[in-house]
Amino acid sequence: MTEHGLVFTNAVGNPLDGRNLRSRSFPKLLAKADLGPMRIHDLRHSAASLLLADGVPVKVVSEILGHADVSTTLRIYAHVLEGAQEQAASYMERLFNS
Repeated sequence: MTEHGLVFTNAVGNPLDGRNLRSRSFPKLLAKADLGPMRIHDLRHSAASLLLADGVPVKVVSEILGHADVSTTLRIYAHVLEGAQEQAASYMERLFNS
């Protein structure tokens, strides 16, 4: 078995072949999880959206996604941060009222 330092590998420890993942493995996993068809990229977008919605700093999410700079992340995921101003105002109100 070859050590590549990967989390997910094929049966012999080598990097996954993207074509096999998309056409064989991923559809089977979706069916097993009782999920409809989706692209692997949809999982990436969902993960980023959930991280941002839970308050993970944009810089951290940007690094996880491998974006060249934070502006790319902000442009794509701005819709997730729309409620952030209200959350910040509520937080400040709680601080001043305690």
